[in-house]
This record gives sequence, structure tokens and C-alpha cells, in this order.
Amino acid sequence: MTTTGKRFPIRKVAVLGGGVMGSGIAAHLANAGIPSVLFDIVPKDAGDDPKARNALALKGIQTAVKLKPAPLFRKDLASLITPANFDDHGDLLGECDWIVEVVVERLDIKKKVYEWVAANRREGSIVSSNTSGIPLAAMAADMPEDLRKHFLITHFFNPVRYMRLLELVEGADTDPAVTQAIADFGADVLGKGIVFGKDTPNFVANRIGVFGIAATFRAVVKHGFTVEQTDAIFGEAMGRPKSAVFRTADVVGIDTLAHVFDNVHEMCTEDEKRDWFELPAYVRALVDAGATGQKVGAGFYKKAKTAEGGKTILALDLTTGEYREQDKGSTRFPCTGAARKADKVEDKVAAMIWGEADDAGSAFAWDVTADTLIYAANRIPEIADDIVNIDRGMRWGFGWDLGPFETWDAMGVAKSVERMKADGREVPAWIDAMLSAGRTAFYERDAAGALTYWDVASGTAKPVPYKDNHLFIADLKAKNSVVERNPSASLHDMGDGIALLEFHSKLNALDDGIIALYESALDRLDAGEFDGLVVGNEGKKAFCAGANLLMILMGAAQGDWAAIEAMVQQLQQLTLRAQYSAKPVVAAPHQLALGGGCEVAMQASATVGTGELYIGLVEVGVGLIPGAGGCKEVVMRYTSGAPEGVAFDPNPFLFKAFERIAMAQVATSGGEAQAWGYLRRGDKLVLDADARLAEAKRMARGLADAGYVPPARRTAPAGGINAFGALDAKLHEMADAGWATPHDVTVGKALARVLTGGDVPAGTVRTEQDFLDLEREAFLSLCGEEKTRERIQHMLQTGKPLRN
Repeated sequence: MTTTGKRFPIRKVAVLGGGVMGSGIAAHLANAGIPSVLFDIVPKDAGDDPKARNALALKGIQTAVKLKPAPLFRKDLASLITPANFDDHGDLLGECDWIVEVVVERLDIKKKVYEWVAANRREGSIVSSNTSGIPLAAMAADMPEDLRKHFLITHFFNPVRYMRLLELVEGADTDPAVTQAIADFGADVLGKGIVFGKDTPNFVANRIGVFGIAATFRAVVKHGFTVEQTDAIFGEAMGRPKSAVFRTADVVGIDTLAHVFDNVHEMCTEDEKRDWFELPAYVRALVDAGATGQKVGAGFYKKAKTAEGGKTILALDLTTGEYREQDKGSTRFPCTGAARKADKVEDKVAAMIWGEADDAGSAFAWDVTADTLIYAANRIPEIADDIVNIDRGMRWGFGWDLGPFETWDAMGVAKSVERMKADGREVPAWIDAMLSAGRTAFYERDAAGALTYWDVASGTAKPVPYKDNHLFIADLKAKNSVVERNPSASLHDMGDGIALLEFHSKLNALDDGIIALYESALDRLDAGEFDGLVVGNEGKKAFCAGANLLMILMGAAQGDWAAIEAMVQQLQQLTLRAQYSAKPVVAAPHQLALGGGCEVAMQASATVGTGELYIGLVEVGVGLIPGAGGCKEVVMRYTSGAPEGVAFDPNPFLFKAFERIAMAQVATSGGEAQAWGYLRRGDKLVLDADARLAEAKRMARGLADAGYVPPARRTAPAGGINAFGALDAKLHEMADAGWATPHDVTVGKALARVLTGGDVPAGTVRTEQDFLDLEREAFLSLCGEEKTRERIQHMLQTGKPLRN
């Protein structure tokens, strides 16, 4: 895989520095199929042994293999990373199209590295620094001309695989084509969200994000809030990560945060809020005491043991500096209660900001948010040219659901500006000018449905820039794309003869509404209304988290077995119909695709998945087995397709299928899903999540244009009675060892009988319908088990599996 740009194709990359960040970059390059050379220094006393001389680079690769959460999609991808050292392998630099420096944050050391790069690189190769705070101008000052033209900052966020943001900063001499080449490569190949920043301290996301933390640190004292109260306000209730402020600081490292504060305070001498970056005494005291967060077990929170020997998390008392038990009762405010009831993040934000007059939580949220929004508005054009880059930086780098200006829109711009002024806050003049021009929001759609933003420099509305291969459902809706809709799903016309089936139930779980609209979509395909169908959505957390368990529990509690069987049979025939549709059906799963979501994704003509795909058949966790064709499909993928006349033993394949389903194993990447067979080798993986639906549409259109013919129905040799006996014996061994409960054995035996093809001799040829019938029978039987109903009820109440 390479970039599409002809001038700067990137086929191989050098990563200079084998620490956590450098090895993370190399690992993610490997995820994208790009080979790299990971350089580090030669350890002292390494001697002449090549392995010893590459020890630090090798350690970086080993870190990438072992680290959790995993930097690599699959461990075997580490083979794409070549260990090297600066002393012996300068010649390897000439093979690399892009050289990214990730050494320690000291200008003198970086300059020595650039001297080595200048002596060994191929002319025309791109060179970049992953610095988080050293000015580009200072790094480039002594570089040769060709190197300066090909030099820029590429600031990845850690962990590289999971953090989407990649900030790009070019210098006065940087060739714009170089910046564009890295922007294209970062987005198209690595799946990164590109933000263009300026050569200013901490660039875009850290500058705004750290100010937000600074504003919180001040407001905590003003409002007398505790650590846990603050995190209750600025977590999910405000559309932010659950770790909120103080927990995030512990994860990042309070010493790291202090360094960023000090860097802004030292270098931003003209910043109107410079004094806000003076680290509060209660934070400085933690750094001085070595209580720097999660890595040492103590920061704003501290792990401790209870008197009974259990585990607990204490919170820091910001007044006394001592740790104490958390007061969970104090974290409940009227505004957070209202936010929990809201479905849309915009409504959550509004509920938090416009709470009751005597709601201390709402007043606290307003103070911090108002200060942060005004600060962000004042940073244009200092750190970025427009609001879009700032909003994207905060969404992709800090995990905010809404960036600052999107948050402002959710609050109501005119209403909040009036309140800010009433409070004595000074609102930037350009916002007053926008409102005076009749523009009431930073983002609005024009008459044609295109999303526009208010451009500060020109004082006009401009289209929000997207890549050509990005497609968003909101843009489809703005053009009246909805063909049919119910509360759980919508059918859209994507254009070019392709339809999109969007799930939008809670966690996109399969229910009557989704099933009905899927049937309707297939009817429309058969009637010739469309040439192909994409099944996909933009759920933040899940493509589909399974079936609606409440419906199953209610049916089982009422003994309505006929209704449950009808529902299971309908789902089985629906997925089978989609799989063998005369016109292509392309599934586009992302994030969670569990249980029924996995079954929908597997039973389509083709699949376009994302790198961040977590897919598996996990029904045993609620005392059931896959009932919508999942067992059938895994058996067929694992054991069918052998050439005619070739005898083989299906049992090892069936035993692996049993292990994965019985243990509710989940593939933790699209690459691992392909290795497991949950995605086919010919299915497409895209690392750019925003390109997923467009790629699925392109695939559906391409299959239709190529004269798509559905695959032939499949058969598979049964493992039969003997294979079932082996699995049954294994289950009892696990029970005797205390690894499985009696009900685990009951569920496992039901699963084993389905996967091995029922009570038939080994080698008996079984059809897909045979496996579906076995699957449905086992599913119904388990619904009749009291312990299964207990598991379902526990999952619905707690969100966690029950071992009973």
C-alpha cells in the first residue's frame, strides 16, 4: 500500500527512536501494511554482537507486541518492523521515503539526529518531527536547504493506534506538496484525522485542551468542588470521555501535564490568559511528592485496600492534600440527571449549561465552558486558521463528542454570548460580527444542504472541507435521502443506485423495527428500485451490539416459545436472504459488532470493516448460542470449500470454532477478524473510519456493475457424534477443574451439538439449513433454562455477564 500521490509515494518509513511513541508509530505503520525501520542508539557495552547493538530497537518492537491495549492489529505484523541502530545502519535510511524523528524532547539532541539524517537520507525524502512543543523554526534553523524543504512536524497522539489525531505543522520553507503528501498518507493509509496547525507552543489540541484543564483547576477552587464532583460534571454528561479531567490527568501523567503547562507559560508571553497556566499549588505538590498519576498508583486518585482486604479508589482532598473515600452521593446534580435522560449530545450539553438557577453543577459547567470557548475563539488565527481545525483537534485528540464551536452551537450562540457579557466576560469581536451578519451558528447548512462554517478571516460562510472519499449520513439526510423509516432504522438513497440501511436503536441492537426494514430493503432490491444495499451506520460505540435481549427475556418469562421461535427463524431467513441476494448486500461494520451484529456483518455479499473493529459471537455470556446463522456461518467458513474428492479432518477447525464461541472471544481489530475468519480475506479493511460508508457504496456499485451473481449454497462435513463426544469430555474436564459452572456445561453442550452437525456419523454432509435448524432448536432450549434467564436479566440490569 502506498499513497496515491505520484511525487511523494511512501512505501517504507524510518522511525528514529524506539520508545513507546516511536514503537507505536512503527506498529501502526505495520497495521497499514507499511514496512518500517526502527532506529535507536547502541547501548553502552554492547560490543560487536548485532543483536545487542540493536537491543533498544528490539525492545521497542517487543513493547509493541506485548503492550495493552495492543498497538498492533495482529502480533505477526511486528515482522514488518526492522530493528536498527544509528551507528551501523545509516545506509537503510536511503531506502525510506519518510523519516519521522521521535527522540527525546531536547533541541540539542534533535539537532544531532538531523545532522545524521542529512548525511544519510536520500534527497527528496520527507523528514518530520513528532515533537509536542519544540518550535519547528528552531529545529530547522541549521538544516540544509533540501532538508528544510522536506521538513515538517507530524504530531501523533498516544496511543498512536487508538488516537485519531495527527497534527501537521509546516515551516516557512516547507514545500506545500510535502505537507499534502503526508496529509493524504496520514488520512488514506493510516486512517488519521488531519489537523493543520501553526508553529506555536503545543500546537492546536493541547493548547485548547490544556487551557480547559487550567480553567477547571481554577474553577474547582472558586466553586469549592471536589475531584469526583468535577469528573462527574466534565465526563459523559458534557459529551467528554468518562475519565473527564482529574482521571485523565492521572492517566496522562501529572508530571507530563505540568511540563505542558510550564511550556505554554514560558513561551506564550503574549497570551491573554498566560497566568492561568501557572500550575496551582495543589497540583505542583503532587509532582513534587512523586504522586504523578496512574503509573505510580497515586495522583488525584489513589488505589488502596479496604479494611476487609478489598480494593478501592480514594480521591485527593484538594484542601488538605490527604486521600479520602469518594463521596458518590455528592456527584449527583439536577443537570447531570437531565443530561443522562438526553439522547443527543447536543441536548446533554444544553441540559448541563442551562440548568436550574440554584444548580451548583450547572454553574460550575458554565464557568469552565464559557472561559474555554472564549479562549478557543481568541486563538484564531494564532494556532489555526479556522474553527474546523480546532473542533477536529479536540474531537480527535481529546475525545470530545463536540469541539468548542460545536459545543457553542449546542448552547445557542446568541443566548450564551449575552450571558457571557452579563458576567463581564469579553467576547471576541469576530463573533459579534458574525451575529450582526445574521449568522446564528458557527455551523449551518446552506440551501443545497451542504454544511458550512463561519470563516473568521473572510467574514463569510465556507463549505466544511472533507476528503472526496468521506461520506456522512447527516449529509445524506440534508438532501432528503430517507426512503423509509421507523424508530429503529432508516433506509436511505445514497445515490448511484445504492441504498443504505441505517440502524439507530439503542446500541443499534436488532429488534422488530430493524428486522422489518431490512426485509423491506431486500424487497426493494428484488423489485429493481436499487442495484445494491449497504448495511451500516455511524453509531459512536457500536455497529450493532446484538439482539434485543429484553424481547427474548419477556417471551421466555411468558413461555411464549412460538413467538421466540418465529423471531429466531425470521432472523435466520433474513440473514440467509441477504447473503444470497441476487443483488449485492455490503455490510459495513465498525467498533462493536457483537452477537447478532457479528451475524449481520458475516452474512452479506461482502464486508467493508474498519481497523478498529471488535467483532465476535458472544451469546454464551447470556446463556445462549448464536441464533441468527452465526453457528452455521462459522462452520461453513471453517470447514466447507475443500476440493471435491479431497478428504480432510474437520474436527480441528470445529474445535477452534467451538473455543472462540464458547469462550465469547472477540477479535480486537479488523485484521484479527480476518485472521479468525469473521471477515473474509477478500473483504476490505479501511483505517479511515469516515471513508467506510463511501467504500462500501463503491464496492456495492462495483459488484453490481460487474454483473454480480450470488454464491452457490454450501455444504459441510459434520464432525458428528465422535466430535461431540470429544467436546463433551473437555467441558466436563473444565467443570471438574472449576473453570466452568454447570450451566456453562449446559450451554457448551448445546453449542457443541450444533457445531458438530447433530447426532450423525462423522463426515455426514450437512446443508446450511441443517445447521440453522440445529441452531434454532438449541437456542429455544436454552431460553427455557432458568439460569439463562438469570443471565439475561443480570446483563440488562448491570451490563455485565453473570457466571451462575
